Amino acid sequence: MSISCHLRRLLGAGLLACLMAMLGAAPPAAAQEEFTSKALQAILLDARTGRVLFAKDADTTVPPASMSKLMTMIMVFEALKAGTLTLDQTFTVSEDAWRRGGAMSGGSTMYAEVKSSIRLEDLIKGAVVQSANDACIVIAEAIAGGEPAFAQRMTARARELGAVNATFRNATGLPDPEHRMSVRDLSVLARHIITRFPDYYAYYSLPEFTWNDITQQNRNPLLKDYPGADGMKTGYTKEAGYGLVGSAERDGRRLIMVIAGTKSINERRQEAQALLDWGFRQFRSVDVYAKGDRVGQARVWGGTQRSVPLLAAQSVRVALTAQEQELAEVKLAYNGPLMAPVEAGKEVGKVRFIVDGITVADVPVVTASPVEAEPSMWSRALDSVFIMIFGS
Repeated sequence: MSISCHLRRLLGAGLLACLMAMLGAAPPAAAQEEFTSKALQAILLDARTGRVLFAKDADTTVPPASMSKLMTMIMVFEALKAGTLTLDQTFTVSEDAWRRGGAMSGGSTMYAEVKSSIRLEDLIKGAVVQSANDACIVIAEAIAGGEPAFAQRMTARARELGAVNATFRNATGLPDPEHRMSVRDLSVLARHIITRFPDYYAYYSLPEFTWNDITQQNRNPLLKDYPGADGMKTGYTKEAGYGLVGSAERDGRRLIMVIAGTKSINERRQEAQALLDWGFRQFRSVDVYAKGDRVGQARVWGGTQRSVPLLAAQSVRVALTAQEQELAEVKLAYNGPLMAPVEAGKEVGKVRFIVDGITVADVPVVTASPVEAEPSMWSRALDSVFIMIFGS
């Protein structure tokens, strides 16, 4: 059983307008604060809905540098989910991985020793935290038999996921004139990891990783002091400049941002924080229900009462943009019909807040009071007939 209404109708137009004014709601889109970025390419989107909030030259392909390792990890995470790989599985460091990706290469490395065996989970941490090229080459060789074949698989799978402009020539992001992506492609991959692999996404928030007695810090500057930040990946080459894929969550809403082509480490950090700050300012929190507020009622069959009030099991606070405040639907869905006896405080459904068909928040609903079973056999039988004829 479900009942829907728009947020404006739920609160009443006057109450909603008053509430928006008290909260300092965002102005209409045409009057919203404009944003500019020093990054040559940039994109910002809402992780749950996929709605793009800001874009600058988002579809031009550029060298992604180590940000392309997001796709390397997607190949690993999908294999883990499919059961073709396990975290405890070990892989051997080839001489090629050691030479091109190890200490002697002068690039990002986890300092893996040649011909050593390393657990896949440690290779993941090396690739994610330390941006280790040796770890990525070892993984590519183990999965596809070699890096070129692995890169072909990366390209095919990325395009299936919607990163339509992505072309990979290696597993590391090391310079290659044909190894290119757009910042939109990178945002697609980041969102895929966050939404499909939340457990593995936790690797991106690790502050450091130690291998071969060498501890290296996570290079993501957002993890150090940006509230709500918990991922994802930096990138740098001389040709590409400084880039960053970042994500942060506040008030139940997560943003994903990608910037590319900044001129320095400091500029990368400043532009990333500025873009996220601007994005979070587009949301305003609306307190729709307090814990214990009545949200509706449910039909009860075979009981001494015909219905029972339903209450919010917890306070409901939804962060919405100005546009979403107009579009948001509130949907009460409960498992009906309820059959007596009914206990008080029993969770029977949810209130969902939906924007463009996507749930942005939900909260359980519980019964407000008990309902005893109707002692009359005939009354219970009549209810049973109604259920068979009319349903809930």
